[in-house]
Amino acid sequence: MALTRIQKEQQLKELTDKFQSAQSIMFAHFIGLNVGDVSALRRALKEKNAEMKVAKKTLMKIAAKKMGLPEIPDSTISGPVSCIFSFSDPLSGAQAAFAFGKDHGQVKLLGGLFDGKLLSKDEALELAKMPGRDVLLATFASMIRSPLTTFAGMCASPLSGFARALSELSKQKGAANS
Repeated sequence: MALTRIQKEQQLKELTDKFQSAQSIMFAHFIGLNVGDVSALRRALKEKNAEMKVAKKTLMKIAAKKMGLPEIPDSTISGPVSCIFSFSDPLSGAQAAFAFGKDHGQVKLLGGLFDGKLLSKDEALELAKMPGRDVLLATFASMIRSPLTTFAGMCASPLSGFARALSELSKQKGAANS
């Protein structure tokens, strides 16, 4: 059934709002998933503060244009396509969809929009395979902490050696005085 003009305007406003508030947007096929699997995918995305929305391709293109984003080529959004919006962590939606696709084999990333740039299929897959923000921050913190810990140990080493030498010297003098 064709959408009325009012319905299209409502969907366009909703899409434009999501394009504006999303940290990243990925385009994906989910052909062959049953209703239960689609619901499971939506739940997995919701846990990561991401959302999947199916919309008309022309409305997707208009929403991207309104937001000043690059034009989405027809080759990127061919066939039945959904938009995956990531609202907090830019990688969370792509990672959740990629993980779900590995388990179910029916979700395929086609490309996306990230940091105002159009991503190819390969670039979208690379982003989806990256570790999450928390893992990257923990890795970064440990990289910074390691040299500091080593430096602190090196600084403490001469002082503790000096303290041991003084202790031995006082023991020797104490033994000599008795």
